[in-house]
Amino acid sequence: MSAAALTRGGRAWVPEYLLSIDPDLCIGCGRCFKVCGRNVMTLKGVNEDGEVVVLDEDDDDDEIEKRVMAMNDEDACIGCGACARVCPTNCQTHAKAA
Repeated sequence: MSAAALTRGGRAWVPEYLLSIDPDLCIGCGRCFKVCGRNVMTLKGVNEDGEVVVLDEDDDDDEIEKRVMAMNDEDACIGCGACARVCPTNCQTHAKAA
């Protein structure tokens, strides 16, 4: 089932949903988070073992190697592509609905 829709001008448009964010490429700049009003992504940390972990106020910054964006509520994505347009590292994977 395709999720095709029409723009206000009547042109066909097919949403491309955010499927994943590559933590190796993400620089944690937050640009995608700022343009998304649907809480699809969240900021997380990458620890010394390369694992993506939840950031806590109690976390010792020495344990976090870097911060990255990660999926938070993938079902909230409407497929607008705003996050992909602002990402400087092209770390996101998007696809049309199956």
